[in-house]
Amino acid sequence: MDFTFSEEQQAAVEAARAVFAPVAPDAVPSPALTSGPVADDFDRALWSKVADADLLSLLIAPEHGGAGLDAIALCLVLRESAKVLARVPLLEHSAATAAVGAYGSQEARADILPRAARGELTLTVASAGRTGHDPADLAVTALRAPDGGWTLDGVQTAIPWAWNADRIVVPAHTAEGATVLALVPGPAAGLPGCSFAEQLSTTGERLAELRLDDAALASSDVLTDPAAWPLLHDLLATGTCALALGLGEGVLKMTSDYASKREQFGHPIATFQAVAVQAADRYIDLRAMEATLWQAAWRISSGAGGALPVAGDVAVAKTWASDGVRRIVQTAQHLHGGFGADTDYSLHRYHAWAKHLELSLGPAAAHEEALGDLLAAHPLG
Repeated sequence: MDFTFSEEQQAAVEAARAVFAPVAPDAVPSPALTSGPVADDFDRALWSKVADADLLSLLIAPEHGGAGLDAIALCLVLRESAKVLARVPLLEHSAATAAVGAYGSQEARADILPRAARGELTLTVASAGRTGHDPADLAVTALRAPDGGWTLDGVQTAIPWAWNADRIVVPAHTAEGATVLALVPGPAAGLPGCSFAEQLSTTGERLAELRLDDAALASSDVLTDPAAWPLLHDLLATGTCALALGLGEGVLKMTSDYASKREQFGHPIATFQAVAVQAADRYIDLRAMEATLWQAAWRISSGAGGALPVAGDVAVAKTWASDGVRRIVQTAQHLHGGFGADTDYSLHRYHAWAKHLELSLGPAAAHEEALGDLLAAHPLG
């Protein structure tokens, strides 16, 4: 079996490296040094470069100006972006375009996808639910209006990049128990019945709480296919695992470089057995994170069947990513000593982003429990 990436996927990685390599992780103020958001907007200059490199159109079909690639290509690019803590909504934007492209109305696809591919329209996703601990698809209700449109009520919290997004994809449940995806206009549109409140993440980035009170949307702005939310949910989860992998690789490289230069008793600390063993353990974490990530991304991309639904592979990837990224940054802080806590050094920013990713993924124990439920429902053999 050939496990190498395709030429198109490798080309996407090369383009991503060219765009993200010059990015400085400390280009914005540290969350430890400000009581408010580190910035009012995401990195627009970088966003333009990402668009120029055709990296915003990875999951958009060619007929709408996209590359027509898959979740593997997206995860490869996200991995590169996380190595430098790129402040762009690449994951949310790409996952949203995939859902719209696969299940949106013809009107929505024609209106959104070409502009999204060029970076002229920014999309994000509300996926944290009402509190961050409950299912996102149960936080908002969607009712059919007499005119054929929809009325939305409910709350979604901790929405990334929402303040500068043009559309927010909001999962909602209907009276029949189905899940739909609503394309809610961003704050600048001033949609009646739609209000936003500022929140802050551990990274210092602005999040938003969205409150919907009889907010009305046209029928063309709601994706009703029951497969739309599972696709979007799996892309977000797997993409977050890719971000965790890229961040972990960046942190382990920082740690390796530091340990090779820092001397104690006349020798680099990297030559000490205790240091080498800890670094080796974290390398094993990275390889496990990588293997489980590509398995989940491949299942999403290929639609291949298996003994378990794709949710099982996603749960395994999330288990390793959530625990792994935490262990990696904790070991990095330990091996850096007091230097790792210096706010003039970028490690503390990686630690803050890692904590945000860990919280976004959820606890590994919850994913292990979900995997156990899937195994009980689909016994192997």
